[in-house]
Amino acid sequence: MKLHTSGEDYLKAIYILQNDKGMVRSIDVAEQMGVSKPSVSHAVKLLRAGGFIVMDDDYTLHLTDLGREIAEKLYERHQYFAEQLTDAGVDTDIAEAEACKMEHTISDSSFQKLKGQEQKTCPYANTCDLISGKERGP
Repeated sequence: MKLHTSGEDYLKAIYILQNDKGMVRSIDVAEQMGVSKPSVSHAVKLLRAGGFIVMDDDYTLHLTDLGREIAEKLYERHQYFAEQLTDAGVDTDIAEAEACKMEHTISDSSFQKLKGQEQKTCPYANTCDLISGKERGP
């Protein structure tokens, strides 16, 4: 089953709630995401059918191994991009919204390269003063 962006958002919300509260109910997901209970019910049905979550007899939701793997990946990406954007001076609300978009679109390969890349510095950092207008050069 192909998981769409909205399904990924539900998995991430369940993951966050499980880490915060331990027990997750549909109403908790609705409140966390700001959506209606019927929307959560529909998503839960699809996620259960896809093998991403299970529901206990007491209606608590749990991520399967597959669901947890996807949710952890999305959460890591979100945290990374939100931090990078806020560190660059982007408003926190904008950074959060854009990180949410970025977490869904970047490939695993590209994300791993970004995450593993060390900050590159100017080879002339100790010899040039860009603020006063000096030109860099060998």
